[in-house]
Amino acid sequence: MGEFNEKKTTCGTVCLKYLLFTYNCCFWLAGLAVMAVGIWTLALKSDYISLLASGTYLATAYILVVAGTVVMVTGVLGCCAT
Repeated sequence: MGEFNEKKTTCGTVCLKYLLFTYNCCFWLAGLAVMAVGIWTLALKSDYISLLASGTYLATAYILVVAGTVVMVTGVLGCCAT
């Protein structure tokens, strides 16, 4: 039978693990903030969208929501991987 080798965890690997976890949490919070700005723009500022001639304002709000969602999913996957 094979010999069982234990993994040694050093201070550097433990610190790196928590540093990556902290970074991913900050990344998730940034995605949440971007998504919140997009939703806020769509929900509360929708009266002004009808006054504009172009659809750039509306498209920008949707892009913010989608980008925030992608960043949040990436942050959650990073936290799970850490």
